[in-house]
Amino acid sequence: MRYRFLLLLAMLLSVVARAETAAAGGKALFAACVACHGAAATGNAALQAPALAGQDAAYLERQLRNFRAGVRGGDGAEVSAVQMRGMATAIATDSDVAELAAWMASLPRPALSAAVAGDLREGNNLWQGKCAACHGVTGEGYPALNAPRLTGLDSAYLRRQFLAFREGRRGAHPADRYGRQMAMMAKTIDTGAELDAVLSWLRAQPPGAQ
Repeated sequence: MRYRFLLLLAMLLSVVARAETAAAGGKALFAACVACHGAAATGNAALQAPALAGQDAAYLERQLRNFRAGVRGGDGAEVSAVQMRGMATAIATDSDVAELAAWMASLPRPALSAAVAGDLREGNNLWQGKCAACHGVTGEGYPALNAPRLTGLDSAYLRRQFLAFREGRRGAHPADRYGRQMAMMAKTIDTGAELDAVLSWLRAQPPGAQ
């Protein structure tokens, strides 16, 4: 019995040690991202760099892989996406990608971004009718459906990504399965008052909403 306990303890300590090593690796890798995304990965609106802290690790890893493979940041992409593709290709291995994503996911979620003008009631109606099934009723994301959290993100960034999906600058690559789904959904919301209302409603949700 004592031998079994010691064996289990050794296994547990080994798992913890590997996790700590991976976390240290992810933190070191993130040093290359600080200039744009901030020391705490809370983003920089002036540089069009989104907050990454507290986002689902699998989503972050998938996007980094997409940038590395040219699925994102290719022809027709906005300048910031092209720049991000260049940064992502500097990540040496798939293991590094996973460690970096896990580190960013472990960070505290950022404070709310600035508000935009819009009708919160209409925003809620549009969100619940068109977006909640994938991104959650409060915008908290749904990892099982590969849909990221959208609360706590800068409104200007969300607007740019929505327009990129709608205009075919994102989600058009054959390998971007989930991006193609979002590109289709983006066409169901207009780019005027409806989009303003949705962004205002998202802004009103707590970043840690669950």
